Amino acid sequence: MTVSLSPHERLERVRERIAAACARAGRDPASVTLVAVSKTHPAQAVGALARAGQTLFGESYVQEALPKMDALSPLGLSWHFIGKLQKNKVKYVAGRFELIHSVDSLELARVLHEKSSALGVRQGVLVQANLACEAAKSGCRPEDVESLAEAFEELPGLELRGLMLMPPWNEDPEANRGLFARARGLRERLSERLGRELPELSMGMSHDLETAVEEGATLVRVGTDLFGAREG
Repeated sequence: MTVSLSPHERLERVRERIAAACARAGRDPASVTLVAVSKTHPAQAVGALARAGQTLFGESYVQEALPKMDALSPLGLSWHFIGKLQKNKVKYVAGRFELIHSVDSLELARVLHEKSSALGVRQGVLVQANLACEAAKSGCRPEDVESLAEAFEELPGLELRGLMLMPPWNEDPEANRGLFARARGLRERLSERLGRELPELSMGMSHDLETAVEEGATLVRVGTDLFGAREG
């Protein structure tokens, strides 16, 4: 991406890509929410994108995110936690983020439920599914997703809203279309099994957001094409 583009121009380009993908899939662009991945980028850059019209940001590192969120609190932004969450960091995250994308075990879910309940909040969460079974990545195994989702329903401090997928990296944006479609099908089956709507499917990044949107993504996590290369 050209570094001379303004935050407004970068944001509009990404929004146009989402709208074009929605048009191809026969979807309403309003059904897709852009999560601006601001991890490793300073509060100043986040503020510039917020002034351009972006209101939802995603962070992955608790120690980096909290000071940034505090500094930008006058802007009234919304925040999602999208990185690997350690149990000892749950106390800092519960109730501070609108949605946590990366819950991948019952043990973590229980800790999060206990903290959220103590705060008197119901924390929105997604089950992170490792559909490609990559050893180096977080996420529960495909065969465990349904049982884990059902267990979440017994934890009133949590509100399960859907699934998150982080597929293998591939330069070809079409390479993971099958995994995106599989995630959509899994969410649909879970919704039927639980007897309620699971509205969110978090998948797709800068290089493959079109494919993800065409396959049903409702949350796309875009960092590089909004902020440029990571600073850390």
